[in-house]
Amino acid sequence: MTKDELRAELERQAERFTGVYGGEVTTYAAQPDPERKPWRKRATIHDQAFAEELDKMEKELRTDSGSTGL
Repeated sequence: MTKDELRAELERQAERFTGVYGGEVTTYAAQPDPERKPWRKRATIHDQAFAEELDKMEKELRTDSGSTGL
């Protein structure tokens, strides 16, 4: 189905709706769905705090293992 055929079909349906049912038709361009990219999600405060705690723990492990070298 081409764009012109689709437009014609929609026009026929709109005319039928207004003629038969007496309704009002408002035409507008559909908005695209928002693009969801979970890998680009911003980190929440909880995620940031968790990452900071992990960094602290890793630093502590490095300093502990480095100082006890026998």
